[in-house]
Amino acid sequence: MNDVTTPGSVFSLHYLRAFSLFCIGLVTLCLSSSGYGQDPLPSWNEGATKTAIIAFVTAVTDKDGNDYVKPSERIATFDNDGTLWVEYPMYTQMLFAFDRVKELAPLHPEWKTKQPFKAVLEDDMKTLSASGMKGVMEIMMATHSGMSSTEFSEQAGNWLRNTQQPRFKRPYAECVYQPQLELLGFLRSNGFKTFIVSGGGIAFMRPITEKAYGIPTEQVVGSSVVLEYQIKDGKPALIRMPKIDFIDDKAGKPVGIQKHIGRRPILAFGNSDSDMQMVEYTTSGSGKRLGLFVHHTDAVREYAYDRKSHIGKLDKALDVAKANGWIIVNMKKDWKQIFPWKE
Repeated sequence: MNDVTTPGSVFSLHYLRAFSLFCIGLVTLCLSSSGYGQDPLPSWNEGATKTAIIAFVTAVTDKDGNDYVKPSERIATFDNDGTLWVEYPMYTQMLFAFDRVKELAPLHPEWKTKQPFKAVLEDDMKTLSASGMKGVMEIMMATHSGMSSTEFSEQAGNWLRNTQQPRFKRPYAECVYQPQLELLGFLRSNGFKTFIVSGGGIAFMRPITEKAYGIPTEQVVGSSVVLEYQIKDGKPALIRMPKIDFIDDKAGKPVGIQKHIGRRPILAFGNSDSDMQMVEYTTSGSGKRLGLFVHHTDAVREYAYDRKSHIGKLDKALDVAKANGWIIVNMKKDWKQIFPWKE
């Protein structure tokens, strides 16, 4: 057989190459238009963090791979404050409680001279801080109980949707992180069930989680007060009592996960030492696991805080993350965009 290239064969070769390139381009166009091949996390910068997240999801959803996890066990849990929405310079729920004190003050004239309410009414944060956890709990019980669960839900939802975060001039319900919204969507599109597991009040978060994050109320785990069934105005109601039922924080988070979800997550995402137990519980299970923490490093676009912060302290988790295989997400480095709106 001769290896002689004739003019006709050269023409045919060029034709075949051109046709092949056309076909490849057509396939690429079809894949892009149908949603395949698109960047699932466009607000995340390219790098080791983004690569690790996508690789994890790919591994646990590959039916032919060794790390495959069936859909019923693809559970992902996210802290809320500082992980899904802004928590600095003060927890959102505390600000809601302060506003409630001022709103209810006309019904409680004794608060003008009684601490810690007097400090709230006078915006005296130094005295309020000195009251410690005892003072905080007194404020929370006074503002979060005595009404029906429906009434409280309406109060919290209206406040979150209409009260602006001072720095960003946006309602608190909109001060959510765009990269996390993309991650939640990416996980759900790959058969994950996404949950919030937060130290915040379960009833405080639920009014806005479905619209803000696509997470329905039944997939929200949080702290709670005792509820009591009563007949109010001739109708059955669940009344919020001035007594703590459960604190879903630190070691309470794995307990809350077991009580509400009943499955150990394979992915957990937090932002502070208060989330360590949830991440430990998640990553200590068998099979492929992923633990992540948001590190607030961007004082220009959001806030920068960690080891010495009075809010969302990230200290011990930073020290042990590498040894435990946890990923520290550097907000300034890893997030191309922070909020849904353009910064």
